[in-house]
Amino acid sequence: MIRKTYKKITIRLAAVLGLAMILIIASIPAGAAEEETDMIEKLISGMTLQEKVSQMMMVDFRTWNENPEDESSEAVPVTQLREEIRQAVSEDRFGGIILFAENCAENEQTYRLVQEYQEANRDTQSGTVIPLLIATDQEGGIITRLGHGTGMIGNMALAATGNPENAGTEASILARELKTLSINTDFAPVLDVNNNPSNPVIGVRSFSDDPQMVSLYGTYFLEGLSEYGVIASLKHFPGHGDTDTDSHTGLPMVGKTYEQLKECELIPFQAAIDAGAEMIMSAHIQYPEIEKGTYISVSTGEEVYIPATLSKTILTDILRGDMDFDGVIVSDALNMDAIASHFKPEDVCRMAIEAGVDLFLMPMPVKDAGTLQKLEDMIGYIVSMVEEGVIPEERIDESVRRILSLKQVHDLLTYDETGGDMKPEVSAALAEVGSEENHQTEWTMMQNAVTLLKNDGDTLPIKMAEGGKALFLFSAESRVNTAEYSRQRLVEEGIVPETVSFEAHVYSPETEAECSEALKEADVVIAVSTMFGKDELNPGTEAGARGAVLDRLIDEAHAQGKKVVFISAYIPYDASRYQTADAIMISFGSKPMNSLPLQGETCMPNLPCTICAAFGEFDPSGVLPIDIPALNEDYSYTNNILYEKGTSLREEI
Repeated sequence: MIRKTYKKITIRLAAVLGLAMILIIASIPAGAAEEETDMIEKLISGMTLQEKVSQMMMVDFRTWNENPEDESSEAVPVTQLREEIRQAVSEDRFGGIILFAENCAENEQTYRLVQEYQEANRDTQSGTVIPLLIATDQEGGIITRLGHGTGMIGNMALAATGNPENAGTEASILARELKTLSINTDFAPVLDVNNNPSNPVIGVRSFSDDPQMVSLYGTYFLEGLSEYGVIASLKHFPGHGDTDTDSHTGLPMVGKTYEQLKECELIPFQAAIDAGAEMIMSAHIQYPEIEKGTYISVSTGEEVYIPATLSKTILTDILRGDMDFDGVIVSDALNMDAIASHFKPEDVCRMAIEAGVDLFLMPMPVKDAGTLQKLEDMIGYIVSMVEEGVIPEERIDESVRRILSLKQVHDLLTYDETGGDMKPEVSAALAEVGSEENHQTEWTMMQNAVTLLKNDGDTLPIKMAEGGKALFLFSAESRVNTAEYSRQRLVEEGIVPETVSFEAHVYSPETEAECSEALKEADVVIAVSTMFGKDELNPGTEAGARGAVLDRLIDEAHAQGKKVVFISAYIPYDASRYQTADAIMISFGSKPMNSLPLQGETCMPNLPCTICAAFGEFDPSGVLPIDIPALNEDYSYTNNILYEKGTSLREEI
C-alpha cells in the first residue's frame, strides 16, 4: 500500500513540476537539453577558481557587531544590508545566503532584505553573475523563522491528524509565503525517524518513530514545497532520530550497521529521492559501524569517528552510489560544535569536499569584520589546496555543476531585467503572508492533531461557571501568556463566561508556595510541561526538581477534590511521567509567547488550540503517531509501551 502511494506521488510530482532531473530533461527536446547543458558548462569555464569555490558557500549574516573589541558594543540583527556585507556579497560570489529569525522581523523588511542581497550579488565587477539561493529553516511548528507568517503545526502534529494530505497543505502554505518573500530554498522536511525517546533535538520535528509513516508524510510535504517552486532540502542524512546528543552542542554517535539503517532510517530518504528530491542535508553524526575512519579531536585530544558530513563512505558510496541521488548535498551548519569543536577548519574543508559535500552551510559564524575575513581566508585556503593539487579542480567543478543545474531548474541562472524594486502586486501579495485564511487553516489542522490519551472521570471537557477560576501551572515563563490568549478566544466564542479568570503561575522550587496558595482558590488545574530532555524526568535530580514540584501540586489538588489536566507541550514522552493527572493531552510542541501576538505575527497554534480543546471548543481527534514508553523506578524509559502508536480517545468526549 505504501509503495503504491509513493508511485502515485512520484507520478503526480513529475506531472506538475518535473521534480526529478531526469524527468525534466526528458520533457524537453534533446537540442534544448543540450543547450542548457552547454550554458552551464560555459558558465563554469568562465568562472575563476575563487568564484567556483565561493559558489559552494551558503553563509549567514544573522547579527553584526560594529566594534567587537569594545565591550559596550552590541551585536544587532541584520535586517538591512550593511556596507561591509554588501561588499562581501558583491565581491565573493557566494552560492547562497541563509536567513534566521533575526533577519525576518517583518514581511516587507524581509522582502527588501532579500532584494538587497540579490542586488548586491548582481552589482559586481565579475563577468559571472549568478543569482543567490536564499534559504531558511521554515520547517513548520517549533522551527520557523518568519516573524510575521504562518508558523503551522509541525511534523509530529501533522502525523497526529492521521491525514498525510495535511502535510502537503502545510508545506504549500509555507512555500507560498516563502516564495512571496523571494526566499527560494527551505531546509525542510525533516525525514529523521524519531525512534529514540531520549532524542533532545529532533522530537516533534519528526513525523513519527515509524519509517513508513515518515516516508508517507515526508513525501507529501516535499510535494507541497515543490508545487510552488521552493527548493526542498531533506534532513538530516542518514538520520538524526536515534541519538541522545544534540549535534549543535556535541558529536552524537549511532552504533547501527548499514543493514540496520536500510531497515529504518534510510527508508524515508529513499522514498523522497524516488519522488525527485533535489537537495539533501548531511548529519554531523558518527556511525562507527559504517565509517571507521578516525580523527584526533582538537578540543579533547581523543580519537573520534569521522561523522557523516565528512564521510565519503556515507555521502558518496551510500547516498550517491547505492541510493542513486544526484542532487545537491548540503552540509548541516559547519559552525555547530559537532564539527567546529573537534576538527580543524582546514581539515573540514578538505574532508567535506572529498566526502562529496557540494554546498557548505555556514562554514563559520560571520558576525563582524574579523570573522568575515576568516571566511574569506577559508575560501582562499580551499583555492590554494586546489592549486596545489590536494583537491582536484574536477571535484570542485562537479559540485558547482550540480549547484548551477539546480539553479537552472528554478530559473536562478539569470536575473529578471525588471529589477528588484517593490511592485504593487508584490506589495499586495505580502499581505497574504500570515493571512487570516492561513492562520485559520493551521488552527483547523491543529484541531485534528490534539491528542487525548487519558480522561478519567469525564474530566474533559472542562465546564466553567460564572466567576470560575482555572489555575494554569506552566514550566516556563515564556508560555504564561498562552493562558490569556486562549481565554480571550474561548470568551469570544461563548465557550466560557467573560467573568472566568485564567490565573497563570510558573511552577518551580522557588515558586511552589505561591502556586500552592493559588491552588486553594482554583476550580480546576491545567498543568503544562515543556520537557526538553530526559534528565527532567527524574524528580531526584537538579534537572527534575521542577517536576517534583508538579508532583506535589497534583497531589495537593487531588487532596482538595480538584481535577488536574496535564498537557505535554514539547517532547511528548513526558506523558508517561505524570500518570496521576486526571486527563492527559498532547500538543506536539509549543513556542514562547512573551506577549500577546499582534495582528499578523507568527503564533504557533499547538498549545492554545490544545487548551481550547480542554475547555470544549472542539473534541480532540488526534491519533498518537509514536509509541510512548513506560518509565522504570529510576525514571528511565523501558521497553514496555504505555501508550501505543495509534492511541486516541477521540470518541470519548
